[in-house]
Amino acid sequence: MKTLDQYNFAGKKALVRVDFNVPLNDRYEITDDTRIKATVPTVQKILNDGGAAILMSHLGRPKSGPEEKFSLKHLVNPLGVIFGRTVKFADDCIGEQAVELAASLQPGEILLLENLRFYKEEEKGDEEFAKKLARLGDVWVNDAFGTAHRPHASTTIVGKFMSDKVCGYVMQAELENAQRVLDQADRPFTAIMGGAKISDKILIIEKLLDKVDNLIIGGGMTYTFTKAKGGRIGKSLLEADKQELALELIEKAKANGVNIVMPVDTVIADKFAPDAERQTVPYDQIPDDWQGLDIGPETVKKFVEVIETSKTILWNGPMGVFEFPAFAVGTNAIAEAVVKATEQNGAFSLIGGGDSASAINNAGYGERVSYVSTGGGALLEYMEGKVLPGVAALEE
Repeated sequence: MKTLDQYNFAGKKALVRVDFNVPLNDRYEITDDTRIKATVPTVQKILNDGGAAILMSHLGRPKSGPEEKFSLKHLVNPLGVIFGRTVKFADDCIGEQAVELAASLQPGEILLLENLRFYKEEEKGDEEFAKKLARLGDVWVNDAFGTAHRPHASTTIVGKFMSDKVCGYVMQAELENAQRVLDQADRPFTAIMGGAKISDKILIIEKLLDKVDNLIIGGGMTYTFTKAKGGRIGKSLLEADKQELALELIEKAKANGVNIVMPVDTVIADKFAPDAERQTVPYDQIPDDWQGLDIGPETVKKFVEVIETSKTILWNGPMGVFEFPAFAVGTNAIAEAVVKATEQNGAFSLIGGGDSASAINNAGYGERVSYVSTGGGALLEYMEGKVLPGVAALEE
């Protein structure tokens, strides 16, 4: 596929699919601008070449048509600050105003289109809708890795109607870093899998069992493993129908010579709340009315020991309910260990988007690991070996 450095945007209008699906508070202020800042080099390259940038994105999940809280107009002023220039705004992504503003856009200027998902056609991958988007620019740049696993109009179909297609810097970096972990990992290679459900991670775990030396299992999914092995998990998260699968994964890991590292203790709570009573117990001895919300101190020690001696680290999913400070201890300790391995042991560390990215950024460590992915689901699907429609469209 063609990369940004292989293309000259002089005199061109670049239709750029970005991922500006950022969190906003009640006052419509951005609370985490990581995804926006990631796109700055792509936009700067276009403008520096003497081109103009037409930015298109979705925001949230609007149900039917325009909704105030999902309007991209709330991003116009912050974007102006981040890009250091005025950003024009079209209040409809395919309407007359969008056509006029795009037509009159001069080199060095930026236009932001209204939320693509205000049209149902976007998620349906509608060809007519994609064609209307395509008429706004001369070249399509896909820089939205976070939505590359969706065959939507702006992420995939629009490529059919543009003769020039270019991979943005975010997309390029995501693919290169994922590839490095999958195909060029220095050893020992450790994968840390957390989060709530085994079902979300089955395919990636199975794929990694052929590649990793250590597989650390943390987060809510551990209780399904514990229950499957006959332990008591109280009211902890359980995927009852995945117990057999959990045991199969353990056997497969053993057969592949993978060191599977599980919790030995857990921090439990008497209710799911930030102010819950808490205590630490062995991982398989949780009283009936309690639930596990974090890994315990002995587990932290065990996990940290493995992480700090690793040369390649892939981390996807928190170790507990990190949104509650009292139950963020395990996740923060893992983040510190990943940073230490990166800085002191020269490890390559890839943080796999979603909650893991939030956790590492919240802890203030985002700049101290090798790469923080902007795409949760897209990264997992890519690593599972699936073809991402948004990537395939760039290769055609």
